[in-house]
Amino acid sequence: MKDFFRRYWVKALFFFSVVGPGIISANADNDAGGITTYSVVGAHFGTKMLWVLLLITFSLAITQEMGVRIGLVTRQGLGGLIREHFGVRWTAFAMLALLVANLGTITAEFAGIAASFSIFDIGKYWSVPLAALSVWFVLYKGSFKTTQKIFLIFSAFYIVYIINGFIVEPDFVQAAKDMVTPTIEWTAPFLLTMIALIGTTITPWGQFFIQSYVVDKGLNIKHYRAEKGEVFLGAFITDIVSFFIIISTAATLYKHGVRIENAADAALALRPLAGDMAQYLFAFGLFSASMLGAFILPVATAYAFCEAFGWESGFNTTWENGKTFYSIILIAIILPALIVLIPKVSLIKIMVWSQDINGILLPFILIFVMKIINNKKIMGEHVNKLVGNIISWATIIGIIIATITLVVASFAGVF
Repeated sequence: MKDFFRRYWVKALFFFSVVGPGIISANADNDAGGITTYSVVGAHFGTKMLWVLLLITFSLAITQEMGVRIGLVTRQGLGGLIREHFGVRWTAFAMLALLVANLGTITAEFAGIAASFSIFDIGKYWSVPLAALSVWFVLYKGSFKTTQKIFLIFSAFYIVYIINGFIVEPDFVQAAKDMVTPTIEWTAPFLLTMIALIGTTITPWGQFFIQSYVVDKGLNIKHYRAEKGEVFLGAFITDIVSFFIIISTAATLYKHGVRIENAADAALALRPLAGDMAQYLFAFGLFSASMLGAFILPVATAYAFCEAFGWESGFNTTWENGKTFYSIILIAIILPALIVLIPKVSLIKIMVWSQDINGILLPFILIFVMKIINNKKIMGEHVNKLVGNIISWATIIGIIIATITLVVASFAGVF
């Protein structure tokens, strides 16, 4: 019995020693754009899109696991592998797609920060610059371990949505039916929101980030089983939160015909849990989620570009030998913050539209991942199995079809 517990604790300690990449990367999907998109999904369409959430939960787990596996086997980031095996032109294309997606998402994070402080009647011209300075200070001055702890602490907030989901007493039977019964409305708002739902759950930056993270953390293939378990756990946790956000807003806002135009509208979904404090609880949650993304996205962007073009990167570098790495982080903080400071810009639209951009650009990044993960010269015996290929290609094709349908229908004047 003593040996059994000893082995159990050794395995547990080993798991927690490598924990971080899977859970952080997955939970970061529930950022400002994520919370806002899931809230809009529930408030505007009820539980009709839960079947999409169920499918992309599997897709999220599989695609994140592929990123981890590539990182553990090659000890390289995705950007560097694309340059090495596809050449400079394709690398430039991939980096351009990533840059557009990431800047849009980082802008959404600062929009989320501005929206959260607006509930307290604090203007964005105060909140956004202060948040930007805080993010830069922590990333530049803080150690890798300190930054990781901050990421994990912010991730813990999402429990409030699960609690609220039970308090509002939603129709779980109907939710279960909608989860296994595909429903599509051939309208622009529905298709755009569906693409945003996919784009906020499986992100282009997530593929680069998780792969670079395991490399920067010093992990290798011997950690694969623990990391695989963590990735699957992270995907499950993040979409459990997403599920409860959707059913909470469906049971409160959609039921009463309330559409989300600002952060105060979205906060109404938490009234059953917090009463008159709902707005303040939502503000804290939106701020926490926004800061989580604001910490991670500039880093993910810097990692990807430095690896793609062979520049020094990582939190263990100094300004002298990692000047490009930190400069990219700085630019990725300043530019999105300035966009949010544009007068009269719609914060809610920024947060949702950024996820549409993610969804549209995602297939391009996933195709590179699929080419790499199935290359035996790169992955050896760790190439993809049939199930992984089926789920991944189904995700890619599904997003492409949804995007083409939206574009064609829009030009045809159907809507």
